[in-house]
Amino acid sequence: MRHVLKTAAAAALSCAVAAAPASPPQAPGAMAAAAPVPASGLAGVLASQAPTLDRHVLALATEALQCARHRGEVAGDALLSVIDYSRPSTERRLWVFDLRQQRLLFQEWVAHGRNTGADLATRFSNDDGSYMSSLGAFVAEDAYTGHNGYSLRLKGLEPGFNDRAHDRAIVIHGAPYVSEAIIRNQGRLGRSLGCPAVRPAIAHRLIDAIRGGSFVFAYYPDPDWLRHSRLLGDCGAT
Repeated sequence: MRHVLKTAAAAALSCAVAAAPASPPQAPGAMAAAAPVPASGLAGVLASQAPTLDRHVLALATEALQCARHRGEVAGDALLSVIDYSRPSTERRLWVFDLRQQRLLFQEWVAHGRNTGADLATRFSNDDGSYMSSLGAFVAEDAYTGHNGYSLRLKGLEPGFNDRAHDRAIVIHGAPYVSEAIIRNQGRLGRSLGCPAVRPAIAHRLIDAIRGGSFVFAYYPDPDWLRHSRLLGDCGAT
């Protein structure tokens, strides 16, 4: 199953997530001089900082990060963001790790696309106009202020699954439909047009922490993606 999203204008109107910080992030330049942490064995270290994050998902994220490093596709490898779309939107399913200090910076709610599902995500796309979320690995690029306020562009690294993220304007941004109050009122978060949206109160800090080339990994147990990802399975060799 290949993945569909939407046009830049539509996507900019879309995304929204709710989140809550674990501890305040460092300034983007604060970790620039440190040497990268090898991905091998990293999952076990990070798991102690995020006990609610599935270890298999974390292992896949660090495997994909290692492959992206090998391919030279990650410029800023001090941070790792993991989204687990197999969890309901009512759970805080976005984690941001400081790889050099090996600590958790954020654990947040994050919204998925309108046509991806209600509380549970079930469908994903890479096509314009799908109003669905995309799976796979991304690079967090530059921040800007647009229709949805302070936002962060995402570059998809996986052809057929998320490489149209730019065309669809799939970005991280704050959205009012991502909050604990929304969950109480309607039993789930609101939904975006495909963007991983977060709650407005945390958006600026989270974006400033991960912008500038860090690695973002969006997971769901989709057999097609797991089989054909260019960053999994011996770095896409299988």
